Amino acid sequence: MHELSVMSQVVESVTIGLKGKAVTRVESVRLEVGELTMLGKEQLKFAWGILTEDTILKGARLIVVRKPAVIECPKCGFRGGAKHPTGLGSHLLTPYICCPRCGGDVQIVGGRECIIRSIRAAMKDEASGSRQRAGGRAAGNAGAGGKRGDKG
Repeated sequence: MHELSVMSQVVESVTIGLKGKAVTRVESVRLEVGELTMLGKEQLKFAWGILTEDTILKGARLIVVRKPAVIECPKCGFRGGAKHPTGLGSHLLTPYICCPRCGGDVQIVGGRECIIRSIRAAMKDEASGSRQRAGGRAAGNAGAGGKRGDKG
């Protein structure tokens, strides 16, 4: 279950990103996950619930958005969605993705990312002492093949 390891990195990244900010409560964290990461949405949410228990993230909603795989074929110029094995055996084999147009080898250009896209939090207004809501965008890498700032 690599979801636990990835989610541990997500929780750590978000917690570090909030340090020094006047955050009173985190409302939600939006995570973009590429379909080729093989990360399960329900497993990610389960790990989130466990790992955020004793943190400022406790009770925050995890929003997981699935990003489709995108490939490019240097042979015929195809760019688009990938066709890859599905069904019972697909998790037992190393997937081989080829061009749906010509059958040639392809380059994967999207679908391997795991990005913290945004954090929505309630913040304490330093001057007045009142609370306000703030939404922030993040481009943190959560460690599943994505790169900081990937647009997937």
